[in-house]
Amino acid sequence: MTLQILPVAPSELGESPFWHPAQQRLYWCDIEGFALRAWDPATGQEWMWKTPSEPACCAPVTNGKIVIGLRDGFYLLDPATGTLHCLATLPNPPHDVTRLRLNDGRCDTAGRFWAGSMVTPRTAPDAALWRLQAGAGGYTVEQMAGDNFTANGLAFSPDNRTMYWSNTPEHRIDRLDFDVATGEITHRRPWVQFDRKVEGQPYGGRPDGAAVDVDGNYWVAMYEGACVLQLSPAGEVLQRIAVPVQCPTMVCFGGEDLRTLFITSARKGRPVEEQEAEVPAGSLFRCQVNVAGLPVNLFTI
Repeated sequence: MTLQILPVAPSELGESPFWHPAQQRLYWCDIEGFALRAWDPATGQEWMWKTPSEPACCAPVTNGKIVIGLRDGFYLLDPATGTLHCLATLPNPPHDVTRLRLNDGRCDTAGRFWAGSMVTPRTAPDAALWRLQAGAGGYTVEQMAGDNFTANGLAFSPDNRTMYWSNTPEHRIDRLDFDVATGEITHRRPWVQFDRKVEGQPYGGRPDGAAVDVDGNYWVAMYEGACVLQLSPAGEVLQRIAVPVQCPTMVCFGGEDLRTLFITSARKGRPVEEQEAEVPAGSLFRCQVNVAGLPVNLFTI
């Protein structure tokens, strides 16, 4: 499997990539670069929209705009003008912006936007899972789960009956029962537990962002593990894709047939030798895979 480096500048902390089905472009967040970015593989054209705080997750919207999770809540970006409009902020308490910011997120097939948060410092598992949805009276935000340090790996099974959600510092991916009709989640339980880092021992990384293919397999970037794993619905490792940077952060499926796997990575906080390597930390990658991914879900306004 040949991994190609995308001809774009490295991101400080690349995250939340998605393939726009109408525009045939790749979008992603550069969290620590305070920017939403996009790239058109057909023309090589790039775009960048700066944000006032960390843009942690994003998704396309039914009206052509982009929904973004910033530090304090959810915003709508108009790519044509670069203007941001606040849809809803997270309640404080419990979301104290001095300790918490939004992190990984995505939409479900019913058009709701879900986003987990992360807490710094990690003294207590105060990160949560939030759900944004539009209604007759405007936009509502509800806390759906908690007990997390750094929420990641949010994804849904093809039959809409399972939600995946990981706790990266705990090296664990959980499964939850999901009701797409109501947007409710229940029965949270551990699904895959990875080994923690032990000094002097090989380390496989910890689970970061993820995506699901049409067969229900879960593809997860292993932060500090220099790889992406394809896991079966039973949690078995089906494939390991080596990545030439230490910290891949998230994956998505794209291209016309959704058989191109895009991979983001992190640069900020990595050693100088990684930042200045021939393949620098923060690079973006793509490779062809033998199964199509699920298409990105759009946020319904």
